[in-house]
Amino acid sequence: METLREEAINVISKLPDSASIDDIMYRLYVVDKVRKGREAIKQGDSISIKELKGEMGSW
Repeated sequence: METLREEAINVISKLPDSASIDDIMYRLYVVDKVRKGREAIKQGDSISIKELKGEMGSW
């Protein structure tokens, strides 16, 4: 398993040389959110599709 630092370096190295700091920050933000989401799923901290649809219905 990659460390967070290794993952960040890998993500940044795949961006084009013309990437702006905003591009880099956004890509790292997305990687962080996906990583946190996967960890939440492993810990059982998620809801079912049915529960999600119920929440969306109240919007």
